[in-house]
Amino acid sequence: MSHEHLNLKQRIRLEVWAETDMTQKEMADQFGIPPSTVCREYRRAGGRKGYDAHRAHASAQRRRKDGKRKSKKLLTDQILFSYVDEKIRLCWSPEQIAGRMEQEIGIRVCHETIYTFIYEERPEWKPYLRQKKGRYRRRWGTKEREKKREEAKKQRIDTRPDVVEVRERLGDWEGDTIVGGERTTGILTHVERKSGYLLADLLKRKTAESVWKKTTNHFSGLPVHTITYDNGSEFSLHELIGRDTGADIYFAFPYHSWERGTNENTNGLLRQFFPKRMMFGMLRQKDVDHAVDLINHRPRKRLNYLTPHEVFVEGKSIAIQGGM
Repeated sequence: MSHEHLNLKQRIRLEVWAETDMTQKEMADQFGIPPSTVCREYRRAGGRKGYDAHRAHASAQRRRKDGKRKSKKLLTDQILFSYVDEKIRLCWSPEQIAGRMEQEIGIRVCHETIYTFIYEERPEWKPYLRQKKGRYRRRWGTKEREKKREEAKKQRIDTRPDVVEVRERLGDWEGDTIVGGERTTGILTHVERKSGYLLADLLKRKTAESVWKKTTNHFSGLPVHTITYDNGSEFSLHELIGRDTGADIYFAFPYHSWERGTNENTNGLLRQFFPKRMMFGMLRQKDVDHAVDLINHRPRKRLNYLTPHEVFVEGKSIAIQGGM
């Protein structure tokens, strides 16, 4: 966890967890950070009750900008500059410098401001730091450890109820994204397993937050029991998707695309309209809706030549045939 503190995705999770019985230590353990960081985050926002992730993130961004302005002050304030220059050459750490500075000359400067100043304005001071390789990092876990925790929280497809496999009910979905030529854009797809009914949302930015919001909006009022996803990072807010849609979320095993065969095949149908390397930046949602409408109104052999729309929307009964 770097000295940039919490990111928006983590703050969104804190907003969700604020409504649960989780302790702040349990929350901190999920991120690999000290409990004091969670405590400070809630305190700055006025407490755990009513915590708003987006408002808290905006406030943190403002504080960071203020901190950068303060680091510039070290360039113009000769007393500050001379003090830090003297002590850093004695191999004092920025935290030790900041602590004694307040005692000796009555000026308070955060030690992280000193670190920022060194790396951005005085790289020649870096040899005096104990940690000389790369940027300063808190010793409270790494991105790799956080990634492992994320993986551990996923429900894998082998724990999914058997009823999903036999396609006897409506409301079991598979989800994925197809990527635009820009690599930052995409189309979010959800396919209902029994009927083959397709939902698709254009993503101008293929982020976890946009996937969460699009999914929540599109599933409002629709039957949904389970959603089985690919392992892309855009599904990292799966806990929020599950909370807002009421679905149990599962993940296929990495590189096992056949475990979501319905979704993979339907993505292939959608690629007829939006081929690989096509730039999605100029697409509109109504372009995607038109393609989806054509696909949902095509008869399917496995549905005895009914259409996904007839099975999912009109409720026509069908003895499901084999295949995807």
